[in-house]
Amino acid sequence: MLKKISVLFMASVLMLSVLSGCGAGSDSSAAASGSAGSAAAGSTETGLASPINLTFAAQEVGTGAYSVAAAVQSAMLKGLPSGSTIDLTTNSPGGVGAPVLIQNEDCDVIVSNAGPALWSYTEAADSYDFGGCTDACSLGGGLGHTFTNVMFTQKFVDETGYTSLEQVIADRYPIKLITKKNGSLGELTAERVIEACGISVEDFLSFATWEKTGTDAIKSGMQDDLYDMTIDHIDAGQSTTTEICLTHDMYFVQLSDKTLANMEKMGYAPITMEAGTWNKQDQDIQSVGSQQNILVSANMDDDVAYALIKAICDNKDEMATAVSSLGYFDPQTAGLKELNGAPLHPGAIRYYEENNLPYDA
Repeated sequence: MLKKISVLFMASVLMLSVLSGCGAGSDSSAAASGSAGSAAAGSTETGLASPINLTFAAQEVGTGAYSVAAAVQSAMLKGLPSGSTIDLTTNSPGGVGAPVLIQNEDCDVIVSNAGPALWSYTEAADSYDFGGCTDACSLGGGLGHTFTNVMFTQKFVDETGYTSLEQVIADRYPIKLITKKNGSLGELTAERVIEACGISVEDFLSFATWEKTGTDAIKSGMQDDLYDMTIDHIDAGQSTTTEICLTHDMYFVQLSDKTLANMEKMGYAPITMEAGTWNKQDQDIQSVGSQQNILVSANMDDDVAYALIKAICDNKDEMATAVSSLGYFDPQTAGLKELNGAPLHPGAIRYYEENNLPYDA
């Protein structure tokens, strides 16, 4: 059963989109903290002749998410006619809530994640606060190398002998979990991990405790052994986990094949957390991740959608130079369902077909 995400968080997302709204197709200037890009050269291969004006919702300036959006924006502009603009705004609530902004026509382009895009497309709004977003389509996915990370403290392992989350749950051991706050993909991924182990979140909480808080509290709580376990959805080098592993002995949990298979059914894709990703992690961990994708409205003109994904694929090396994690983007896999979640836009499908690239409609 899907757990209802905080109504308060949802209200704040919707209020933010109203205050910072960037009406679809708008040629308005970028938000004060955003930036506007302008195409310098025309595009004759895509059937577009007149300038195109789009808005791209990003998170706040200075975040990694903003850097990704800016790199993608720069690549996209190279595929649009001269005089086109893509205005970056800062009203994105992050990958979990991103499909809502597309559904509400609050922007033309936004970065999301494959899992949340799938859940928003397939689940109804009355069972999932970000559900009912059937107008959101994906251009392509696989922007990044994020994975599900499950860690016990070494003290917990030494004192209890547990090295398996599945066994902890089977024995209904009163483990103490700490994660990010409601509405984050880290928190939502923790829910999915628990459910993939064959138990509801409600049942888990009948014997375990779960604190949801900020990153500083997670660091101090793990370092002081106030909690036994943390779960997150992150990339290598994420500062909170890096600091925890450098200052405290941690045990890196390998989820079972069955649990990982269940998470794949939920919209995650297989990925390896390579040995050495964290301090004292001496072996590979098989995991799953929900990689970033690019959402647009199903109502976007097919030629525009075609031009955008073509520009991204043509300029993938430039994107990787700007943001290293974008080096994982691969046109050969960008059209696969596990990296997109939401259905592909018809314009994107045309691009994949014309270039003999695999895709899932």
